Amino acid sequence: MDLMDFTDLDLTDVVARALAGVELERRKAQAILNCPDDRLPDLLAATFRVRAAAFGRRVKICVLRNAQSGICPEDCGYCSQSRVSRAEIPVYKMQTVDELCDGARQAVASGARRYCMVASMRGPGDREIAHLADACERIRARYPALELCLSVGLLSAAQARRLKEAGAGWINHNLNTSRRFYPEICTTHTWDDRVRTIENVRAAGLSVCSGGIIGMGESDDDIVDLAYATRRLRADSVPVNFLHPIAGTPLEHASALTPERCLKAACLFRLLNPRSEVRAAGGRELNLGARQGEIFNAVNSVFVNGYLTTAGWAYDRTRELIERAGFEVEPQSAA
Repeated sequence: MDLMDFTDLDLTDVVARALAGVELERRKAQAILNCPDDRLPDLLAATFRVRAAAFGRRVKICVLRNAQSGICPEDCGYCSQSRVSRAEIPVYKMQTVDELCDGARQAVASGARRYCMVASMRGPGDREIAHLADACERIRARYPALELCLSVGLLSAAQARRLKEAGAGWINHNLNTSRRFYPEICTTHTWDDRVRTIENVRAAGLSVCSGGIIGMGESDDDIVDLAYATRRLRADSVPVNFLHPIAGTPLEHASALTPERCLKAACLFRLLNPRSEVRAAGGRELNLGARQGEIFNAVNSVFVNGYLTTAGWAYDRTRELIERAGFEVEPQSAA
């Protein structure tokens, strides 16, 4: 397919089609990802119109909890918790229900509307599901307005239903990259295994949280494929991570991303997912630097207090960033 030049792109038409629910043509998606840096303000302004239609200027605050750290049997090359990682990180088994509930308390105190418990594992067994369900039930009883998300690897339909019954609302299971590139970053499970989990989550009546990681050595086509996959799988939340290379992982020497590259990718995911939550996830602070505020033209959600094994900005600093950029933190009591 011939590449389309960004200067030939009618951004008014792109916005109109996105708002109408019409899928962006691939050559236009490629043009967006290859937007010249001097036209980036135009792209961000156009993307904001799509973002604002569904979310106004609100930004949702989310908090991660590393419920089980550093003992994953998978070989994902980007991950400091995988079996191939030599990264110096905390290693511990599943936290107690009391610890997970205390994490919810801390999340609420940090201004979060969503609390995501993450466990490094291939997938949970019956004991882990019962444990996490207990935690969800107790958290739901104490904090009924807090959105609960879990990220625990591969899930069966029955497991997803049990977590739904316990009060979970979302399951995160990132596609991470395109089907084509996936074997370059992981060999212990497949891209299609991940899709099956997403289908099980959807069938259980849970909301799907699924996105990916930019900066692992993938091509433009891989990023475009991933963005289309999140749309076609109807992901309710789309986390866009920007690789934070961690010493001791196979991707520790990955080429650095530019802030401009990150912003263009975020715009692409928003324009293909006009009504989904799009979240600036891991690597935001490292890769965007002084341009962090601009990403709110595309995303409506961020994490605070870190990313499992890497540091991140706390709530107060993030709130200041959001407000300085002309946006507002979504109230915790929002419906």
